[in-house]
Amino acid sequence: MTLFQARNARLALFAAAAMLGLSACGGAGTGNAPSPAGGKQQANAGANAMQDRSYKSDAEKLFVEKCAMCHRDFGMGTVVLARRVEKGQEWLEKRTDLQADFVKTAARAGIGNMPRITRSDVSDAQLDAIAAYLEKAGRK
Repeated sequence: MTLFQARNARLALFAAAAMLGLSACGGAGTGNAPSPAGGKQQANAGANAMQDRSYKSDAEKLFVEKCAMCHRDFGMGTVVLARRVEKGQEWLEKRTDLQADFVKTAARAGIGNMPRITRSDVSDAQLDAIAAYLEKAGRK
């Protein structure tokens, strides 16, 4: 057996021992503890979600679908903006200074910690609707 073959044999033995050791650890659902839902699927698992996902218009629905995960309650965008702008300005929907062109540029190019949003993520028509919604939302 060559040195190379011996090294490969040791690596294979180590990998097998590691997999055997990890398999002994078990995994989710291997214990006897009951599931949080009592083993039944909940009728509306989203009912207890912490983030508000309500909407009143088609444009707001797009904002909720495409942006709210970061730009509503507890979202990374809201948290990061809270550290960088005046109090109350972290909520995009409440801002009175947003211009639609700025929103579109920030989305397509990315800004700060926010990655750029591609046309495959949000179409131009969708982004136009979201930007127009944000421009007007805080001015109501």
